[in-house]
Amino acid sequence: MTISAIRIGAPATLDSLHLDHLPACGDPGPGEIRVRLRASSLNFHDFAVVTGMMPAAAGRIPMSDGAGEIVAVGDGVTGCAVGDLVVSTFFTNWDDGVPPATAFTTVPGDGIDGYAREEIVAPANWFTRAPGGYSAAEAATLTCAGLTAWRALFADGSVKPGSTVLVQGSGGVSVFALQFAKAAGARVIATSSSDAKLERLRAMGADETINYRDVAEWGVKALELTGGVGVDCVVEIGGAGTLDQSMIATRVGGHVALIGVLAGFAGPVQTAALMFKNLRVQGLTVGSRAMQLGMIAGIEANGIRPVIDSHFPLADLAGAFRHQASNTHFGKIVVDI
Repeated sequence: MTISAIRIGAPATLDSLHLDHLPACGDPGPGEIRVRLRASSLNFHDFAVVTGMMPAAAGRIPMSDGAGEIVAVGDGVTGCAVGDLVVSTFFTNWDDGVPPATAFTTVPGDGIDGYAREEIVAPANWFTRAPGGYSAAEAATLTCAGLTAWRALFADGSVKPGSTVLVQGSGGVSVFALQFAKAAGARVIATSSSDAKLERLRAMGADETINYRDVAEWGVKALELTGGVGVDCVVEIGGAGTLDQSMIATRVGGHVALIGVLAGFAGPVQTAALMFKNLRVQGLTVGSRAMQLGMIAGIEANGIRPVIDSHFPLADLAGAFRHQASNTHFGKIVVDI
């Protein structure tokens, strides 16, 4: 008996992604669970792996996000049972506290094989429970995008009722950040290059919106919208190409959560502005297992559901990434397994 999986080729390109068949998983050992995976979701990190932007071993099974039901439990496993819906953690060896220096070496879909497959046997702590009432597709959106937004606002930041948050665009992290910030009672300013997407963001609760194609100095506009004070937190997904405007938009003593590199991997930093405003610019990469459990509790308390743009079958993973590259999506792209 075999299971289906997708592997990256050599060199890694969307065209070299290919379907493979692996031996079916055996029984889980002590401390392990066997999970029938039902869904994954796309992130920029996954796109970077499958297109060769981030080197990975030839034949690597991609995708860092995975959700499905437990079909077998090994000896000594507590806190979960056969039939439970579970969702993967991004870091397999970061339970709590400070991330270990080796964290990235065991990220599924990057350092080790990921979740673009039908089944896996893994240590139980590679997963957490999914939010009550969630489908596997909904749960699969949380591993990377959901937790990144949660950490930016609440684990690294101190967003609370009355705070002002600026989110960039309408991808998975940004939409989650909007939802989480509004649930916490914060005011949200959202940016996008699409008026149609800005309208959708307003319908979701964004208090103010800025089209950055029409307003190149959108950081200045954000300052104006806050009466010259600035926002408390920016969820910065652009990187070098947008960081200057984010710093302009942020209040004295504010927080810029540096998450993405969509607008550049490197570039000059306005250090004078950084010092003058006493800003905290903090890089972050997803979060710990403990943070994920905190996020799930927050989701359940507030009834938050992810925004899913579209579904693709596992066999058309390349098509899903092409849709992602078109930048026409709003929210998360899900792969059904």
